[in-house]
Amino acid sequence: MQGIFVMSVVADFANASITASELSAWLSKKAGDLGIQFSLLPLGQYRGRRRSKKSLHVVTILAKDREGIIRDVADVAARNEINIERASVTARGDLISIEFLMDFADCNEDDCKARLKKDCEHLALDVVIQDLSRSRKEKRLIVFDMDMTIVDFEIINKLAGFAGVDEQVKAITERAMNGDMDFKESLRQRVRLLKGMPESSLQEIASDLQLTPGSEELLHHLKHVGYKIALISGGFTYFTNVLKERLGFDYTFANELEIKDGVLTGEIKGEIIDAEAKGGIIYRLAELEKISPDSIVAVGDGANDCLMIKNAGLGVAFNAKEVLKKVSDGSLSRENLLGLLNVLGLAEKETES
Repeated sequence: MQGIFVMSVVADFANASITASELSAWLSKKAGDLGIQFSLLPLGQYRGRRRSKKSLHVVTILAKDREGIIRDVADVAARNEINIERASVTARGDLISIEFLMDFADCNEDDCKARLKKDCEHLALDVVIQDLSRSRKEKRLIVFDMDMTIVDFEIINKLAGFAGVDEQVKAITERAMNGDMDFKESLRQRVRLLKGMPESSLQEIASDLQLTPGSEELLHHLKHVGYKIALISGGFTYFTNVLKERLGFDYTFANELEIKDGVLTGEIKGEIIDAEAKGGIIYRLAELEKISPDSIVAVGDGANDCLMIKNAGLGVAFNAKEVLKKVSDGSLSRENLLGLLNVLGLAEKETES
């Protein structure tokens, strides 16, 4: 390996004419002449150094291609006592995906995962960590948040711009996304600020929903290989219905704005879809599709997506707030949404199609 010949010998010295310590002393003197390095250990001590049980994880690294990515990740792994079992590389345009099989048995698993994610983020590398056994379970359904995940802006902020209350709404939205404010109350406050807005403003925004780069292509390929796709949003049905028709979502869940005589009343009809509701919908979808929650992938960006991310078999934070990164299995930056295909092992299928 790497130009080095390695040989291990198990030797029984019970009937030997030389003791183990004598052999060790002789090898110490001769090592230079023989061009070898050696270590001599009692078998019990040698076995004690071996891992009795591995903790294997699939670690997917995504980034724009550059020199030294494998070296940098290997250095991070070594510093955190994570062993790399193997690595494979896939390139897609200028995006490179490296899939490592890593063993976390020699470190505190949760701490090591957190440090690995943080260190990779500092290296401008996206990383997703999956337990090997769970990664092998076939994923069948993927749920996405809407605003700032599939749609490239916060729709309620766009509505606020039409109503002339954008600064007030943006401030409330930011507090809610960071987890500093109860989502239900924040949504009610923002919707009340929209009271009197004509429905025509909603129609204008819905007709020009700008999608996050790569999202339409990603959804196309997911559908092509047989995945069900769902949209779970703390936003509004007025817009999820448009996206369902445009992008082919199998399921959509969102809040319904109350509209009377062609204008917004400033109220929401029915129960509000907040973080708890989003988390519960994961289990509801699993029942509807007759699959395990482990077969569901969730992708979101804010505090309101925490339970959705936790309850899914794989939770990915996309261009996300720190509060969501902490509970997710990994994160993707804004330009790498299509990298989800690599995380799911679908990149080769996508290339073939």
